[in-house]
Amino acid sequence: MNNKFINRDITKRQNFIFKKILRLLLIFVILGGVGFLSFYFINKNLENKITLKTIKTSWESYDYQAVYENGKAFLQENPFNNTALTYYSYACFYLAVAQNDTSLAENYLDECINNLRIAMYDASSSLLPQLQYMLGKAYFYKNTVSTYYYSDLSVKYLNLAKENGYKADDIPEYLGLSYAALGMPMESISAFSEALLIRESDTLLFSIAEQYYKAKQNNASKQYLFRVIQNNQDDELVQKSRILLGNIYLEEKDFENAEKEFNNVLLINKNSADAHYGIGVIYEQQGNIAKARAEWRSALKIQVNHPGALKKLSDK
Repeated sequence: MNNKFINRDITKRQNFIFKKILRLLLIFVILGGVGFLSFYFINKNLENKITLKTIKTSWESYDYQAVYENGKAFLQENPFNNTALTYYSYACFYLAVAQNDTSLAENYLDECINNLRIAMYDASSSLLPQLQYMLGKAYFYKNTVSTYYYSDLSVKYLNLAKENGYKADDIPEYLGLSYAALGMPMESISAFSEALLIRESDTLLFSIAEQYYKAKQNNASKQYLFRVIQNNQDDELVQKSRILLGNIYLEEKDFENAEKEFNNVLLINKNSADAHYGIGVIYEQQGNIAKARAEWRSALKIQVNHPGALKKLSDK
């Protein structure tokens, strides 16, 4: 009898120990599963986490849209990270200049400008001139898509970049265009002339001629126009040069050479409203109002809102 109770007690203890072992094993399995899942999801999150390396990789592959999207996400958690601000701003700039939609371009440029200005607060002395250069360019393009004027800010930051030692071949040309927009012809000529030393082009020669004309230095303007007309194969630029040259001759009362230039334009492009307008002014100066009005009407048939022809016909 005693042996029977002893055996039963041993069996109960064995069952108790066995259940305990099962519980422990179950706990280990659960804990192991939880640990594995935690490890998996942590690694997954790390894989999906946007880092500066992610942004840099997209930049090196010229994927500006990815730099823009990843940069924006990264900056939500690290709003003052200078490296991210720089990459993000540059991506905004390149996306802006690639846009055909001016409203989208302006939005990208606003983001570019705002973030560049933040980046400049904490920029190293070696990076600051580059940021000033990009900010100057951003303001230049902002001026082309906005109803407001930003050429003064473009000039300010491009000159700061130069003064701080940043070198880029396009700075003089951007400065020349910005000074021209500000109505500062001599400063524009100086910048364009510097650009010519880097890379001569007929477009630059014509821009210098325009600024000399605005500065009322007609002889200098004519010299540059002669160079464009003589060397250029671009019909559109040649037409613009001959129109400007014809207008200079008009101002000098040299009607023979003025008419010659306007007729040369019509040989290239019979639908040049400016050429017809110019010939009309010659007739007007010679006292032949009937022929003058005919030329101005021809100009308006080609360009219905031609300002000169509209004014002349309303006055005569």
